[in-house]
Amino acid sequence: MSLSRRQFLGCSAACAVTAAISTDASSDADGKVKNLAMIHDETKCIGCRACEHACREVNHVPEGVSRLKLNIDGPFNADEDPYYRFSRDSCQHCQDAPCISVCPTGAAFRDKETGIVDVDPFKCVGCQYCIAACPYRVRFIHPVTKAADKCDFCRKTNLAEGRLPACVEACPTKALTFGDLNDPDSELAAILRHQRTERAKLDLGTNPKLFRIPSQKAGVL
Repeated sequence: MSLSRRQFLGCSAACAVTAAISTDASSDADGKVKNLAMIHDETKCIGCRACEHACREVNHVPEGVSRLKLNIDGPFNADEDPYYRFSRDSCQHCQDAPCISVCPTGAAFRDKETGIVDVDPFKCVGCQYCIAACPYRVRFIHPVTKAADKCDFCRKTNLAEGRLPACVEACPTKALTFGDLNDPDSELAAILRHQRTERAKLDLGTNPKLFRIPSQKAGVL
């Protein structure tokens, strides 16, 4: 009896679950390895959703699922000077990513050259361990490939062409900054030095690489 690729990998995972080995890009001593991260400046975000549309188009994300979601909360202070707050839900590209450690086939991995947490759809058996382990709830099963999927900072699309992630390129107010944590001269590093930023669920020890500049009073829709 012949087994399909997915069946074979599933059987292998059931017989012996092995933890995927993650590479800490920031620990590479030669300085050539990048550790890419992103900042969402909520004080500049206007809730236009250009980032969402660009992500879907460039990465061919089907309807019904999303790699990037922009949350719109408000209006606040509705009786006087109403305003909204905008926040981003997407992969945090954790330095200590639980999705990698629980993956039985090595499909969830950290790219050694960029530090980006990604998924190899060929190795994924759809077990959803990574979805259950992700404390940010940003992973999903792709309805076409049937593999786990999420934001990969456009690693296989825009980044492969030497461009910025689609969401960064599309943002009309420059609310998104993308760069290398290992490069002290990068715009991202400069912002982190001089601006107060926050990260989600730091108490879990995931060390996320999606930073936010929290809004006090944001723009209007």
